[in-house]
Amino acid sequence: MSGFLFVVPPLVGHINPAVGVADRLLARGHRVAWACADPGLVGRLAGDRAPVFPCAGPVPGVGEARRPPGLRGPEALKFLWEWYLLPLAEAMAPGVRAAVEAFRPDVVVADQQAFAGALVAERAGLPWATSATTSAEFADPLAGLPKVTEWVAERLAGLRVSIGDPAGDTDPRFSPYLVLAFSTVELAGARAAGRGGPVRWVGPSVTARPAPAGFPWDWLDPGRATVLVTLGTANADAGARFLEVCREALRARADRVQAVVVDPGGTLGTDAASPPGDFSHLGGIPSLDGNRPPVDIVSRNGVASPNGTRVAYGTSAPYDTRPPHGHDKDLLILPSVPQLALLERVDAVVCHAGHNTVCEALWHGVPLVVAPIRDDQPVVAGQVTDAGAGVRVRFGRVTAARLGAALDTVLHEPGHRAAAVRIGTAFRAAGGAPAAADSLEQLAREYR
Repeated sequence: MSGFLFVVPPLVGHINPAVGVADRLLARGHRVAWACADPGLVGRLAGDRAPVFPCAGPVPGVGEARRPPGLRGPEALKFLWEWYLLPLAEAMAPGVRAAVEAFRPDVVVADQQAFAGALVAERAGLPWATSATTSAEFADPLAGLPKVTEWVAERLAGLRVSIGDPAGDTDPRFSPYLVLAFSTVELAGARAAGRGGPVRWVGPSVTARPAPAGFPWDWLDPGRATVLVTLGTANADAGARFLEVCREALRARADRVQAVVVDPGGTLGTDAASPPGDFSHLGGIPSLDGNRPPVDIVSRNGVASPNGTRVAYGTSAPYDTRPPHGHDKDLLILPSVPQLALLERVDAVVCHAGHNTVCEALWHGVPLVVAPIRDDQPVVAGQVTDAGAGVRVRFGRVTAARLGAALDTVLHEPGHRAAAVRIGTAFRAAGGAPAAADSLEQLAREYR
């Protein structure tokens, strides 16, 4: 039995892939613990099966870590580093050191953006693995920005002196022991695949996770194409205009398309402002007596759920079949959705090119319209279009006519769906969370 300490930033998209791996290790009898600046978030996503060691650190979107919504390009990237990633590493380091001393792991699994995990492990002489929840870094997104590259290198060197081994020279984003890349070369591309080192392309970690009960599945119309529109969990402050454009484009296609729009900020109306996970205002309240049969969630793409069932991931609660209240038959606006379960039923996804959303859509063989906003998203959007699995539009300037045309393309030109299915097949063959757990077990054996 080995011990694995997962060091993660307080970001849903970085924690979720690690949860599946941690669950596999726990099921195999290993010790697992977490270190994070938001223990409550880890608890909600990972459950209570493993201890969570608290760390200090900035919370995304709060105080100095609140990024201006209009910030784009290199300036947005510099803001991410200067006001979030570097301060996060400095603040997390004492908590990570305390976790290492108390838990005594055999291996530290450090998220690619949680530099404290890598550097503290380096100073402690522990083997550590990189958890790369986005493949953008493999393509060197700073390659065309030499001044930014130099600035980042200088900051990382200073960080190593303060919390790592001053004699070391390893980039904390890429472990010399093991790098778990939660993608495959079929999506990431030849340039990313050409990066040297101990990289294990394990594909997405798509596993069952808690889902809110009561989603109104009977609202979905099998006679029309269904589209999911989502901008992820960290872009509510920037998405108002884009969601309005989506609504206009979708309304124009209501005779043949219906859409579920995720609007956590409530920018499209009061119906979207309910608490996350609360679907009671839709009339889709779970039956408490258990007399109603579970809804059979049948995939349009013939793709099995990661938990091997046809019910909503993370729950088998029966659903009421009353129609949703307060929404018309063409557009369903919600603050959150059971995304994995819903992807079994949709024909296209419109999103911000967040790595998790893209990979989950492609896992299900669903083509995309991608509108990258910032950070790694332009790189991921390029991967989608280069692979032929979707169409890219400009987030800040797209019109309803242009967005509608892009949506028509992915819905009606079979090449995009074929590419999505091909990538999804490669994802499954890569092994996902079980393959990542295998690699971590091997690392622990080698350095025990």
